Amino acid sequence: MPTLIYNIVARMHTDLVGKFGIPRQGGVASALRGRIVFEPPYRNAEALRGLEDFTHLWVIWDFSEAHAEQWHPTVRPPRLGGNRRMGVWATRSPFRPNSIGLSSLRIHAIHLHTPEGPVIEVEGPDLMDGTPILDIKPYLPYADSHPDATGGFTQTLSSDEQLLRVEIPAEEARHLPPEKLEALRQVLACDPRPRYQDDPERLYGMTFARREVRFRVKDGLATVVEITVKK
Repeated sequence: MPTLIYNIVARMHTDLVGKFGIPRQGGVASALRGRIVFEPPYRNAEALRGLEDFTHLWVIWDFSEAHAEQWHPTVRPPRLGGNRRMGVWATRSPFRPNSIGLSSLRIHAIHLHTPEGPVIEVEGPDLMDGTPILDIKPYLPYADSHPDATGGFTQTLSSDEQLLRVEIPAEEARHLPPEKLEALRQVLACDPRPRYQDDPERLYGMTFARREVRFRVKDGLATVVEITVKK
């Protein structure tokens, strides 16, 4: 089979260093921030000229933690309970012939001159820390927005899906910088658990902002049990 070689032009830096807890789509946890830091060959402020006039961008990236040796024509989307198969082209599963992801994100700020070169701050990234970025393109409202579009099997899920309520006790909240609390609330509200898991006694754990966050979910309420600083 012919192959193509792509350059890593940048990397995404976020507070999410593991796959568990990453929002399922870009923008759903809008308080979450990400930094797009370019690799040395591409640290050129001229390459960003004009981007300040756009509000959103497309980020094309690599599922670096989900490469598979073989691909399969069908996958089990987690939001269908993990027991129903759909064609890989009808899903956004990372397990594809080419493990490429696509995210539409709002631009929060552009810093042209930093010690790391030009940096783009974005809102609501659905990428883990260190994710390789292959390309960035501006979002065009007249071309990229389709109000009459349908969402296939995801449409029913989107309308039925309820955000979790989130409770973070004050004694645990103090272990997290105040500016990170709302982002954590939004990440937990999106319910990072696989859809087929609903054990109210189960203790879940995720790494967020260099902290270990442990929580339980019962009756639509996610309760943070413990936040500890990672050593």
